[in-house]
Amino acid sequence: MKGIIAVCVLSLAALVLSDCPDGLYTDRYDNTNVEEIMTNDRLLMPYVSCMLDKGKCTPEGKELKNHIAHALQNGCECCTDDQKTKSRVVIGHFINEKPDVWDELTAKYDPKKLFSKKYEEELRKLKA
Repeated sequence: MKGIIAVCVLSLAALVLSDCPDGLYTDRYDNTNVEEIMTNDRLLMPYVSCMLDKGKCTPEGKELKNHIAHALQNGCECCTDDQKTKSRVVIGHFINEKPDVWDELTAKYDPKKLFSKKYEEELRKLKA
């Protein structure tokens, strides 16, 4: 009985101390083809508008919008492995191909550049 109580207490403590109190973000949209979206402005810009509160949000956009600030702040700690990989693709694309969009997103979600600077240093392509 003491063992069960100890496990429950430790599990509760881990949950409270975790940056992911609800566990990992949903993997419902992990099969989304982000490369296709990133290379097609007709598909991409509605997501950007959603993130910036300038347009309607799809269910995927709402999910992303609900977690974007938290994910930036904790290095995507609550992301699935697939989400971590895809978020790097998306962030790298914005930094290198659409810096104006990246600037708008960071102004909204990281105005002091406390977290986005790390991504910029890591994912910026070398300019020749």
